[in-house]
Amino acid sequence: MSADTTQRLISAELVGLDEDLGATSSDVIRVLADRVAATGRAADGAALAEDAIKREASVGTGVPGGIAIPHARSASVSSPTLAFSRLARKVPFGAPDGDADVVFMIAVPEGADKDHLTVLSTLARALIREDFTAALRAAATPEDVVDLVQREVGGEVAAAGVGSASNASRPAAAPSTQAASGDATTKSATAGARKVIVGVTACPTGIAHTYMAADALVAAAQRAGAEMHVETQGSSQVEPLDPALIARADAVVFAVDVDVRDRGRFAGKPLVSGPVKRGVDEPDKMIAEALRAADDPNAARVQGGVTTSESTKSDEHFGQALKRWLLTGVSYMIPFVAGGGLLIALGFLLSGYAIALPHGDSGQNNAVYTLTNYTLLNLPPEGLGYYLGAAAFQIGGVSLGFLVAALAGYIAYAIADRPGIAPGFVAGSIAVFMNAGFLGGLVGGLIAGGAAYWIGRIPTWRWLRGLMPVVIIPLFASIIASGLMLLVLGGPIAWVMTQLTAWLNSLSGASAILLGIILGLMMAFDLGGPVNKVAYAFAVAGLGAGSATNVVPFEIMAAVMAAGMVPPLALALASTVLYRKGFTKPERENGKAAWLLGASFISEGAIPFAAADPLRVIPASMVGAAVTGAISMAAGVTSRAPHGGIFVFFAIGNIGMFVVALLAGTIVSALVLVGLKKWVRRRPVDEAAAASEATVAAETVGQRAPVAA
Repeated sequence: MSADTTQRLISAELVGLDEDLGATSSDVIRVLADRVAATGRAADGAALAEDAIKREASVGTGVPGGIAIPHARSASVSSPTLAFSRLARKVPFGAPDGDADVVFMIAVPEGADKDHLTVLSTLARALIREDFTAALRAAATPEDVVDLVQREVGGEVAAAGVGSASNASRPAAAPSTQAASGDATTKSATAGARKVIVGVTACPTGIAHTYMAADALVAAAQRAGAEMHVETQGSSQVEPLDPALIARADAVVFAVDVDVRDRGRFAGKPLVSGPVKRGVDEPDKMIAEALRAADDPNAARVQGGVTTSESTKSDEHFGQALKRWLLTGVSYMIPFVAGGGLLIALGFLLSGYAIALPHGDSGQNNAVYTLTNYTLLNLPPEGLGYYLGAAAFQIGGVSLGFLVAALAGYIAYAIADRPGIAPGFVAGSIAVFMNAGFLGGLVGGLIAGGAAYWIGRIPTWRWLRGLMPVVIIPLFASIIASGLMLLVLGGPIAWVMTQLTAWLNSLSGASAILLGIILGLMMAFDLGGPVNKVAYAFAVAGLGAGSATNVVPFEIMAAVMAAGMVPPLALALASTVLYRKGFTKPERENGKAAWLLGASFISEGAIPFAAADPLRVIPASMVGAAVTGAISMAAGVTSRAPHGGIFVFFAIGNIGMFVVALLAGTIVSALVLVGLKKWVRRRPVDEAAAASEATVAAETVGQRAPVAA
């Protein structure tokens, strides 16, 4: 990286000295964001400020020493940028020792390259050094600040190379961190009785706190006479800790706000964990706790059956945990279903629906018979297209065969991390064997995950802990979960599934229409939230039971997909065609994008509208989606694809009525929304409530998965 790269991060126009920017962190962030936009580095200062304020709301960016580092990734930013202010009036940013008078705002585009992120993280780590912050406070001109940043960042790049420091990518300019991050072999020969601590730091953005916490912990360990090695799981290149180093470690410190990658490496080690900001604010306390844990046989230990950082799970009640487990299983299952469903649909397109029917007295369907008796060099009489269709149909069928096992396996994974995967897959396969279907997969996955988690928490001998996540836990969890499914639960669940299938097959007329209405209401109720996901998961899970003689699951899938397309399409119609003056300019721009999103069955196109005006947008969306679901079910429209919207037209049976149902619901929803906007006045809200609403909406969008539609 050239020095010019670091120079472009900050300029004198982005620096302010001894200025009063307001009384709150949001005031300061807004001014700095506008400063970034004024230099042409961000298209919209307000959007950048909103992203940074949202980040600030999750955890304060103040650090000890009167420093604050608000930062954000934002689509409005065009190039990585630093904005600086030395405040005349201190402002609270959440630091434990008081308010901040030195503020660096880090603005990063969504696709920032690795080198820029490394430079920014280097600067963030420098801010915990007293010599650097003292120089910033003594700077006489904006140019002095720019020169200080250039010398700090440029010196690191030239001396150490991008991301090349040992594990924690530490700056060569910091003597304390140099001493604690030397060669592991040398350390092991000279450390003697010194305790060895390994750790992981990680924050959601991976720019500032990740690296600051690493350096603070290393320095604290050196003060305590211990040896510390940290793996920074941030935006810069991640250099994993040496497995040999982990093996000889006496304790582990996790200072993280997100999941630790490959957590099983640390299984059995005494553990101290907390949010990443604690690693910055209280590194000495965390190291002291780690040293005590190393000598305490009853200390908490890293379990192979824990997937999320303790700091994020401690406040989670059972209902939230159950929802997270189930949705994790569904999210991992969907690719099997999506790929399999589309391949089966492609097989029908190329070979006709007869490809699924039995072939004479062979006991095989036409696809298997064709693939068994013909090759590309010896094509069947029907030709190449038919042969390729048979291949696509067979691959799709095999992919769908993983549906229940994948669902169970990844539910167990959500509960117990990697040790739960094997027991979950086995329990799911037993559910298939018992004809217990997706309901059996749900139950089996929960039992397997619970068993794996429980076994992983049993105290055991140190020499056995390394075997726990790879041998002991999978073995006994599989015995417990699959044994219960095979001997006790499988039969009753299979009976329930048989009754449910019979009821679905009996639906016709008013019953089918009612089901379509319910599914439509659920799809539009929260636009990708838990209620929407329940309806979508119900439809996707049923695809595996669909066949040429049982098309009800395909009808349910079509109704769900069509209903889920309605909200974004209706809002696009209302905001860009029917009632433009009733929407703001940004909403009209969102409306243009919503056309394509809706056509693709991606409901994110409706979320900005619903976040800004939920009491009018959501009811209107629900009315239209219910109309679409009812028409789709009444007309017997089918879909063998779980996603794709209008672009998987070849997988949709009775495509004409699918389009009619979609148009009807879209028009109804758009007209209802226009009527509500004209005749139902929106209740005014104060500025604080509006800001809170915007923050919640932004967080909601960030958590959506497009496949949930």
